[in-house]
Amino acid sequence: MIGDYQKRCQVRVDACLEQLLIAPHAALDRIYTAMRYSVINGGKRVRPLLVYAASEALAGNPGDADGAACAVELIHAYSLVHDDLPAMDDDDLRRGQPTTHRAFDEACAILAGDGLQSLAFQILTSARHNPADPALRLTMVGVLAQAAGPAGMVGGQAIDLGAVGHKLDREALEQMHRHKTGALIEASVSLGALSSGRAGSDELASLRGYARAVGLAFQVQDDILDVESDTATLGKNQGADIARDKPTYPALLGLDEAKRYALELQEQAQDAVAGFGTRADPLRALARYIIERRH
Repeated sequence: MIGDYQKRCQVRVDACLEQLLIAPHAALDRIYTAMRYSVINGGKRVRPLLVYAASEALAGNPGDADGAACAVELIHAYSLVHDDLPAMDDDDLRRGQPTTHRAFDEACAILAGDGLQSLAFQILTSARHNPADPALRLTMVGVLAQAAGPAGMVGGQAIDLGAVGHKLDREALEQMHRHKTGALIEASVSLGALSSGRAGSDELASLRGYARAVGLAFQVQDDILDVESDTATLGKNQGADIARDKPTYPALLGLDEAKRYALELQEQAQDAVAGFGTRADPLRALARYIIERRH
């Protein structure tokens, strides 16, 4: 089921992203080419899928979720461009292709990331791909800003960089990943729910519980794949976390216990949406996919 659903959502969000990444005039061709390279270059589109699935769980209109789906993918892409920079993780490979700073240059990659970040908020304020209610759009901007900023993804990356070569306990490792990876995943689910215009406080609380579990499960599985998979399958350098002496769940818990923890988190996610009907089946399938994926 998830394969067909994923393809439909990918086609939908990619069509919107393509339109956003057309240079308005020739002088901007290079920066837009770098931005497009960073986004339309493979990727699982997990975050847009979560947006659409959360909206669908509340019987939302997919057209009202397009802006949020694009915005979270643009923020995700910007974060990867900056994470790969020499000053950060200094990676040469992303999604099986040279990283943006390798394909272009470092300055262009920094500007491309900056451009993707600001474009995310630009589209989220537009009524064309979002709910008509401007107050609701403003709430959605606040959700994304918090998830992407120092209280979310940026803060998690700062913790991650400071943790290289250090041993973190389980609580500290979870805090880092809930910021670095989990915050944007949680925002994706919240934005999808909000875009439906049908999200009451009880529904939002249940969906946030789901999102917290799958957000952490995603990172646990990433850590497992860094040990078990290979560079060709991952599309990035396998074993990079080990080589950099980064704290990971397999290193802290052992590989078998990390796998058990991923399953436990997946079960928590399923329990959180147990009260929803069949419209939440894509969310359930995504929870399984997140810990079963091989890249």
